[in-house]
Amino acid sequence: VQLQASGGGLVQTGGSLRLSCVASGRTFDSYVMGWFRQAPGKEREFVAAISWSGVGISTYYTDSVKGRFTISRDNAKNTVYLQMNSLKPEDTAVYYCAAKRSVVSRSVNVYDYWGQGTLVTVSS
Repeated sequence: VQLQASGGGLVQTGGSLRLSCVASGRTFDSYVMGWFRQAPGKEREFVAAISWSGVGISTYYTDSVKGRFTISRDNAKNTVYLQMNSLKPEDTAVYYCAAKRSVVSRSVNVYDYWGQGTLVTVSS
């Protein structure tokens, strides 16, 4: 699976962005999809994940983005989205999409496929 993330940019505090991640291959709907982020000088951290379609769609978020970010997937387009609203300066990071089989995980280490990252900068 190859992943291509896009949609990052510069936005003011309180603004919105929508990230997209397009996956190659014909089995996209069988993958758990996750979004992670890495701020300068920090470790990569979990942001959100969405389960694969065969078990019914469930979504998961880190506490700091609950109520502001929404993860969704369009299997017909092989795409996962991250809608980010009410952005804060602390959301500034490179955002990565990732894919894995089977169960949802918040761990960076268990995702098998990664996109190249897209930079989100939130100005104060």
